Amino acid sequence: MKIFFLFTFSTFFWSPFEQAAASVHYDKILTHSRIRARDQGQNVCALQQVMGTKKKYFSTCRNWYQGAICGKKATVLYECCPGYMKMDGMRGCPAVAPIDHVYGTLGIVGATSTQHYSDISKLRGELEGRGSFTFFAPSSEAWEQLNSEIHRNLIDNVNIELYSALHHHMVNKRMLTKDLKNGMTLVSMYNDQKLLINHYPNGVVTVNCARVIYGNQIATNGVVHVIDRVLTAVGNTIQDFIEVEDDLSSLRAAAITSDVLDILGKPGHYTLFAPTNEAFERLPRGLLERIMGDKVASEALVKFHILNTLQCSEAITGGAAYETLEGNTVEVGCDGESLTVNGVKMVKRKDIVTSNGVIHLIDEVLIPDSAKQVTELGGAQQTTFTDLMIQLGLASSLRPEGQYTLLVPLNGAFSDDTLRMDQRRLKTILQNHIINVKVGLNELYNGQELETIGGKLLRVFLYRTAVCIENSCMVRGSKEGRNGFIHILRQIINPAEKTLHEMLRNDKRFSVFLSLVKAADLDDVLSQPGKWTLFVPTNDAFKGLTDDDKDILIRDKNALRNILLYHLTQGVFIGSGFEPGVTNILKTIQGGKLYLKTVNDTLLINELKSRESDLMATNGVIHVIDKLLYPADLPVGNDQLLTILKKLIKYIQIKFVRGSAFKEIPLTFYKINIIESNVQPIIRKEDPSITQLTKLIEGEPEFKIVREGETITKVIHGEPIIKTYTKIIDGRPVEVTEKKVTEERIIQGPEIKYTRITAGGSDNEEKLKKLLEDEVTKVTKFIEGDGHLLEDEEIKRLLQGAGTEYTKVTKVIEGEPQIIEREIKKVHLEEAPVRKEQPTRRTQGGTARRRTRLAYP
Repeated sequence: MKIFFLFTFSTFFWSPFEQAAASVHYDKILTHSRIRARDQGQNVCALQQVMGTKKKYFSTCRNWYQGAICGKKATVLYECCPGYMKMDGMRGCPAVAPIDHVYGTLGIVGATSTQHYSDISKLRGELEGRGSFTFFAPSSEAWEQLNSEIHRNLIDNVNIELYSALHHHMVNKRMLTKDLKNGMTLVSMYNDQKLLINHYPNGVVTVNCARVIYGNQIATNGVVHVIDRVLTAVGNTIQDFIEVEDDLSSLRAAAITSDVLDILGKPGHYTLFAPTNEAFERLPRGLLERIMGDKVASEALVKFHILNTLQCSEAITGGAAYETLEGNTVEVGCDGESLTVNGVKMVKRKDIVTSNGVIHLIDEVLIPDSAKQVTELGGAQQTTFTDLMIQLGLASSLRPEGQYTLLVPLNGAFSDDTLRMDQRRLKTILQNHIINVKVGLNELYNGQELETIGGKLLRVFLYRTAVCIENSCMVRGSKEGRNGFIHILRQIINPAEKTLHEMLRNDKRFSVFLSLVKAADLDDVLSQPGKWTLFVPTNDAFKGLTDDDKDILIRDKNALRNILLYHLTQGVFIGSGFEPGVTNILKTIQGGKLYLKTVNDTLLINELKSRESDLMATNGVIHVIDKLLYPADLPVGNDQLLTILKKLIKYIQIKFVRGSAFKEIPLTFYKINIIESNVQPIIRKEDPSITQLTKLIEGEPEFKIVREGETITKVIHGEPIIKTYTKIIDGRPVEVTEKKVTEERIIQGPEIKYTRITAGGSDNEEKLKKLLEDEVTKVTKFIEGDGHLLEDEEIKRLLQGAGTEYTKVTKVIEGEPQIIEREIKKVHLEEAPVRKEQPTRRTQGGTARRRTRLAYP
């Protein structure tokens, strides 16, 4: 029976070593190829060959199912798995190949040129003799591709040069692919020269960046791995190469300036994408000068070209992201025979192997975001904004040493009408997208307020899958530059200018709805500060509603409030902030539920389309609808009301339950809440005849003595509501408080009140002296907050003749305050830096008192 051998790609004597090899990438990929070809018979492997080349691969799953390698179509081949052969008339590859010494094995695997050179260089005897060797044998094609001058020098001196070169391909022990670990270094049999091994997750194994194309062919005195190129000696570091290569003088200067060059002289496994001088010359002169003049930027630039892993070109069969020393990633891929970086063919020369890594020469300079100004971070989809920044002079106003955040709308957000606007108005719009502080995506939080360079405050809204600034939500693509962040937005930001009530009042489309709001006494809800989402029906929703119908609705205030408050929810919900296609359930103030989702960028409320969404107000957001909303589970018990609602609402069946009544909804949901908190402890006097004193912060000085047991009533303004937002002060971002005094409280109890008493003014001194002489035997001093009383010596001077029993003057309050009335007062705004809350001060013998504060929810 005629037997013939078919030896494939990566010969491997499977049976004896199968279990030992199962844990490494090369052998796992080989196992997968056997599985893919199991229908072809036993011991058959499936390979992919890149069309137009001789390159074959045991492919990864990704390449196999794509049917391509490096973007080029690959055909499927079925061949005998390594170490097996066909037999005439039998299916599959049922036979195994014999084992020979290393010299004979070179012929078996088809490395005939290496076998011939071993013969003429007198290496044959060693390869046939005793020992245990690993021979990385160049294929015949590899010898043909070798530089002709180098090849000729080897052939001209076979006994020394060729013999030494072949010894450089040998290791004095047997190493299977399972033993070739990624990053390991082997010592060759020539002059102890190093061989750098890499074993990649895609199954590719390289030695000095030469790919193993036939691996694990066992010999009686070792093992043979066929590689795709002839190895050359490696002695220099990457630093050494840069220092002597004339075409890298610009890179050398940048690496010296940034103190990065020394890193490339240290041991490691680096990949350097080295821009040539021509690549640097193509950069705009101003850009290169700015980067080179900034050590931080220049260091980022150079480090962005360096990977902390060794990536040989032959190991790259598809695109993958690799982290650079700068911290960000680059996408390294391939296009046929060419390497690509970030999708661009830019590699002029590849696989310059050094003792601590590999160099690929490129014809473009890679500029990381961290070396760019914030105005340079925009991509192809943000050119309209960046071009307008330049045209309107805003780009030049942003200082390189400043800190900014750009909120950049996509090109499609700028309509023709917007671009035709007066330039002053357009500049104002752009200013609303520039924050005078550097704020990253992970620093944004719900309720945060950001101040623009135009003085506007923009609110931040965080949702489950979205971050929105006012009406516009972010898309992926935030970047950090040298002097700021850029965040990409879907729409142009429209900062709120009016309250919900003012917006309704100024739009005639909502006149009917607004009249009903007023009749239900809900005007204040939409006028006061708050965070609301209001679904507003246009006048079209009330077609068919007669004046008599309207009067019936207004007379039943409970019914009217239930209907209107079903259109109101607490919290600001931006339409584009919802996850597309997912239903979001919101509880309304009425108590019922609304079901919201976005489909094809359209907001649906209870499956009704919003005609216009995300109209921003200072106290919420409006979504416009053309139907009146009504909770499907809320019954009506009045015939007249049922008739009216059926006129207006035809998209659901309204329940009728005779006698049922609408619940009363008190307006407490938006009014003042009572908040109790601990305040400074009070010091009580020892002498029962002493009255208590209270400091009043504002107003004209007043003095009054109240004897023990007497009761007086005084009005004291409550503490302000405090909101915070980010602001630049002296060039640094700080949190700033916004104080809103919105209420009064009336306290009942015995007290003396006076304010900001100073040493000046004889009338005050005489008045205080007279009061104290009449009533006080012991007085204590107490200083709190930003107010102040008289110093001890001044008190002593005023109290001369009042007796020697006194020690100090104090603020004293007895008993708990009683709230007997409350009402909302005017709003006063004040800005002040946020201060850390101080721990409660206690005075010996004092006890903490609870104080009642009134604030909006």
